[in-house]
Amino acid sequence: MDAVEQKIIQMIDKNREEILAFARDIYTHAELGYKEFRTSEKFVTQMKKLGLKVEEELAVTGAKAYLNPQKKETFSIALLGELDALRIPNHKYANPENQAAHCCGHHAQLAGVVGAAMALSCPEVAEHLDGQLIFFAVPAEEYGEIEFKDRLRKEGRIKYGGGKCELLRIGAFDDIDLCLAHHSMPGEGIGIGNGSNNGFVSKVIRYKGKAAHAAGMPEKGINALSAASLGLQALGLNRETFRDEDAVRVHPIMTKGGDLVNVVPDEAVLETLVRAKNIEAIQDASKKVDRSFYAGAVAVGAELEIKTLPGYLPMLPVEPLEEFEYAAKAAAPGREIHILSGHSGGSTDVGDVQHLMPVYTFRTGGIRGNVHQADFDVVDEEEAYIETAKIFAITAYRLLKDQAGRGRELKENYHPYFSSRKEYTDFMDQFDSMKQYNQES
Repeated sequence: MDAVEQKIIQMIDKNREEILAFARDIYTHAELGYKEFRTSEKFVTQMKKLGLKVEEELAVTGAKAYLNPQKKETFSIALLGELDALRIPNHKYANPENQAAHCCGHHAQLAGVVGAAMALSCPEVAEHLDGQLIFFAVPAEEYGEIEFKDRLRKEGRIKYGGGKCELLRIGAFDDIDLCLAHHSMPGEGIGIGNGSNNGFVSKVIRYKGKAAHAAGMPEKGINALSAASLGLQALGLNRETFRDEDAVRVHPIMTKGGDLVNVVPDEAVLETLVRAKNIEAIQDASKKVDRSFYAGAVAVGAELEIKTLPGYLPMLPVEPLEEFEYAAKAAAPGREIHILSGHSGGSTDVGDVQHLMPVYTFRTGGIRGNVHQADFDVVDEEEAYIETAKIFAITAYRLLKDQAGRGRELKENYHPYFSSRKEYTDFMDQFDSMKQYNQES
């Protein structure tokens, strides 16, 4: 390591307890997407404490802290840390106010970004950064609570359900050339590179029936729950038509199935994501999902409304970044390094950013259990938080040193799918639709 890299390691080690305290606080006070007000405030407080200019309330709760903004014309790198958690009420640190828990490691990302900022903003380090650094706290990566997000849309506060998608739309990524991102993984070791994963569209399916006494006059009612049940069965029978190579995943939940047990349900509401490995498969599966739920409405004479919203684009496979490997060896000597590839059925709005600019992701361990499940837990804080901060910081420095030569090389060799923000939003908006059915139509 050169003198600057040694100083980065020294600064993170010096601030170790403060980084751990921040991580523990976020871990035990989880919040859901577009509601991460406390988490965002904690991040902003840390950034202002470092003397950084901060832009707040981006896509409701997002925040950007700027280091060396006077050098942004040379090159600009963003370190991404996600704010939100998942609703997992049986996790040991579930927030009693909202049942949210950090079972995906977003708190570790954010702690890594904060730790990296502590090191990179040190004057002896910052003077060697030939470009702008943005420490970016981004909201709403976990795509849940579709009805809530639709209300935000109606209020004009957002247009897209995914935080990075919304930040792209409003131009918050316009001053960024390249992003570094992180994710936690169970076990030990450090992962570099990434494979592909699914994109998706989201749907809210609402059946309207007619209430009646469930025992005395059921023939006077139209059972919305029965319509929804038939729609789910039709969807199940369509699953064999999905091609294996398209990795289609459709996984609905019912958020309302009636009001009282002795009243024929006059409303049933479902939410689902329709995922696949490519855009064409998403479109095909989306049509079949609509058709299935339409069949349930026809069968019992219910009304139907299907609201489809743009979700995330598929994540693109990326070769391992050699700077991550170097940083991993510096941050955690002797730690095993894994090259990540293959395909995942999950989704992330990192894929949307990839369609406009290069994004490089690494993973750190220190986690036991499974992501998105109640047994998720941090068992090694050094791996989960401190090594994350060091890898973020050293990689950013190496991409920005020497007139950001390496960063500019990566950008010049990258071929984005979309040439402009408008081209991206035009593409996304084609998936924004409302379909309705009643007996007269």
